[in-house]
Amino acid sequence: MENTADVEEGRPSAAPGGEAVLDEQVLAALTGPHAHLAERRGRVLRYRPDVAVWWALPSRPEPEDWDAAARLAGPGAELALVGSNGPPPPGWRATFRVPGFQMVDDGRPAAADPEIVRLGPADMPEMLRLVGATKPGPFRSGALQLGEYLGLRRDGELIAMAGERLRLPGWTELSAVCTDPRFRGEGLAARLVSAVAARVRARGDRPYLGVAQENAGAVRLYERLGFRVRREVLYHGIEVPNSPE
Repeated sequence: MENTADVEEGRPSAAPGGEAVLDEQVLAALTGPHAHLAERRGRVLRYRPDVAVWWALPSRPEPEDWDAAARLAGPGAELALVGSNGPPPPGWRATFRVPGFQMVDDGRPAAADPEIVRLGPADMPEMLRLVGATKPGPFRSGALQLGEYLGLRRDGELIAMAGERLRLPGWTELSAVCTDPRFRGEGLAARLVSAVAARVRARGDRPYLGVAQENAGAVRLYERLGFRVRREVLYHGIEVPNSPE
């Protein structure tokens, strides 16, 4: 995958709001709107571990970059990455590999939905239970610091939610789209994605999202909601060696 960001200068090379900034989404977020949530060592950046799992490495890491990542993460820790950064040094182990699609929203209005509620810190225990039951992807207890989360309740129980993850110049990623298995097939995810996307557009950003290529049902849903596939992406993890080579 081609990289278009200037990691050495710590800023994306694309004009703010243009689609090219999405080519280095984690870097653009951590050097932009989410800079206050970043931890950095040399040319390596990551989200605070309580907030999100994602890291940004240079497109062609040098040995000192891998050393910086190892020191920032700690022995045995996992780095979650979007895109290819070349082969890691000996001793680093691949932990997961998920081919995905990056999809961008071309703008569709959403009708008002009075049943949708905004979620806050008091809702986090229920949000974590829902994520645990549905496995929508990486989600941390500090995720509310990334952006807004919306939910739907049935008899007081949180049964579906969606929210915001990476935020970069001109764009906001939709994430954590999940529905309790007992209530699937009722269109709850579509309602929530539409509502979150509408709020993102209302503040002047464009929504985008990532989805596993194998999840054909989700891809079709997002296409019906006005998203289009922009490019293929690779979500993958690598583990820091427990001891130096």
